Amino acid sequence: MSPDRPAGAAPGLLSPDLDDLGVRVHDGGGTLRVWSERAESLELVVFDDADLDWSIADIPLAPVGGGVWSVTSELLTPGSRYAVRADGPRGTGDMFNRGTLLVEPYSRGLATGDGYEDWRSVVVDRGFDWGGVSRPGTPMDRTVIYETHLKGLSKRHPDVPPALHGTYAGLAHPAMIEYLLDLGVTAVELLPIHAFATEPRLLQHGLTNYWGYNTLNFFSPHAAYATEQNRRRGAGAVLREVKGMVKLLHQAGIEVILDVVYNHTSEEGIGGPRTSLRGLDNRGYYRQQEDGTYIDVTGCGNAVNTATDAAARLVLDSLRYWAEDVQIDGFRFDLAATLGRDAAHGFTPGHPLLQAILDDPALADVKKIAEPWDVGMGGWQTGAFGAGWHEWNDRYRDRVRNFWLSDIDYARRADLTPVGVGGFATRLAGSSNTFSPARGPLASVNFVTAHDGFTLHDLVSYDVKHNLANGEQNRDGADTNRSFNHGAEGHTDDETVLATRRKAMRNLLGTLLLSAGVPMLTAGDEFGRSQRGNNNAYCHDSPLTWLSWDHAPWQQDLRAHVKHLIGIRAQNPALRPVRYAKRGEHVPSASLMQWYDEDGHTMSDERWNDSAKRTLQYVAASTPEHEEHNRVLLIVHGSERPVSVVLPEVEGGDRFVRLWSSVLERPLEVSSRHAPGDRIDLPGTAMELFRIESVNPHP
Repeated sequence: MSPDRPAGAAPGLLSPDLDDLGVRVHDGGGTLRVWSERAESLELVVFDDADLDWSIADIPLAPVGGGVWSVTSELLTPGSRYAVRADGPRGTGDMFNRGTLLVEPYSRGLATGDGYEDWRSVVVDRGFDWGGVSRPGTPMDRTVIYETHLKGLSKRHPDVPPALHGTYAGLAHPAMIEYLLDLGVTAVELLPIHAFATEPRLLQHGLTNYWGYNTLNFFSPHAAYATEQNRRRGAGAVLREVKGMVKLLHQAGIEVILDVVYNHTSEEGIGGPRTSLRGLDNRGYYRQQEDGTYIDVTGCGNAVNTATDAAARLVLDSLRYWAEDVQIDGFRFDLAATLGRDAAHGFTPGHPLLQAILDDPALADVKKIAEPWDVGMGGWQTGAFGAGWHEWNDRYRDRVRNFWLSDIDYARRADLTPVGVGGFATRLAGSSNTFSPARGPLASVNFVTAHDGFTLHDLVSYDVKHNLANGEQNRDGADTNRSFNHGAEGHTDDETVLATRRKAMRNLLGTLLLSAGVPMLTAGDEFGRSQRGNNNAYCHDSPLTWLSWDHAPWQQDLRAHVKHLIGIRAQNPALRPVRYAKRGEHVPSASLMQWYDEDGHTMSDERWNDSAKRTLQYVAASTPEHEEHNRVLLIVHGSERPVSVVLPEVEGGDRFVRLWSSVLERPLEVSSRHAPGDRIDLPGTAMELFRIESVNPHP
């Protein structure tokens, strides 16, 4: 078996015919292997080192079985630029054109010429000195994810040298690493850094694909994120800068998770660019009807057909490459439901590719996070991905937004909140109604905001989207945001509105960081970054989307809350259970829960769904496995009416030490102590967290 061949996957994926695709360098040059089942001929085109338009050799590939074509040439050495030509039938669904120069799908690097489709593959030296640095291996229960755009994070940071702004090296600069460590996050989740292209439609409007969800190649890093110096040096230097970034982040104990887009490519719908897969084997790589019409379950023009072994293997080999060669710690799979669609285009959790990702030893210790939906029939699959997968929990997002925002907006209009606290409590405690007991609360990646949608600041400041700058007459972006402007749309000088918005942000952040599950914080939300109401800023590479590091005092206060909450989460294992508790059983690393109303009484069945009663006291007690026993009390008040809360009588709980309050503009500097039966007066919409202590704890 080839050392690059995965083990444990479905037989089709493991076919030896699909081993060693791409270029393998060896003594005397290199060997290129390309899959195309329908091609009638393939050619390797090698280009001059200085002129990407000057071909110096056209060499035919020979079929070697299983749809694979191969050629060995002394011209295939590190730094060589090359492309592939494919010719074949002109039947329905085929897109062969011998005149088109195609990106080889397994390219480790790319070079670009003058045109949109003018790309060349580059042979890259994959060697790198990791210096003994290894992955941090942060357990999921201690993971706090920071979702960020690589360029936007450091583009305006005053302590990052201008030459490194917006680059891989910029993210790894000591100033950025110090910021991340001080905040307390354990992993950066980077929006796509696979090589991507901007859609012609955006170029015509003078816009760009900033987010990067338009992949050109699954193996090459996006060269535009490298420093100018390394871009000039070529694809090998770009790759070394990426690896250097990972190495430095790992040295600091920070994991790197990549947002990967395997569900579609930048070739768009029929009539779009023909840059790689479409020209090699359109019917083999893309989902189609019998008449050649694309089956687009992604909303992006095409959908990669992972029901074919070669397409599925392409994805799997890409993952292995990034995990092994680049030492990436995890992957967030964009529109992951598409990857799990079978030959009939229906989703199945046991899809060979999904199972292969779980079974592959090279990916065993890599975090696997699914965005568990796409836009096709049966595309919403939250909770369906099975053991070994973690999932973005949109149900958590929606319930939390409703509780703190939409419900409050409704109550102002109708003088009554629409629902009680029960659904919110389920999400707070780990979404056991969505994920199976075998998977537990860590299957849920909790988030309130993400790159896609309103920022946290805008979520509490706008009732509707403001996307006119996107060039689509405000038609793009979600219309249902579950947001609330608290009395004024967008900018206001009304201090009452502003104070209420700040508290709403603290309540949302407190919920996120105190919930069972894995929290994901969107970069900039910790200091209230705004995109001026644009909830789909994918096409803006500008100060609108770059993080500003010039912060007003209220932003510094908000960031202090986030840092404080992350620290509390780390110190209190009751807030981060690994498993769901079971009544009457001792479950290690679970959290036993008790629920009380504002009077300190056990919650009655009627109270859970009483829309007039939105106050809850939640006691979580850890069941120690690797850490000391720990108990916390979280008070949640989801109404704008003030309330007086009586602290409950909890067995063995002699005092309550206040750890955090959303009421305060800055975090607590001195913890107050309270006894069972004490009253805690809360204004409208607030949270308070206490650690429960025993004066005479058991030995």
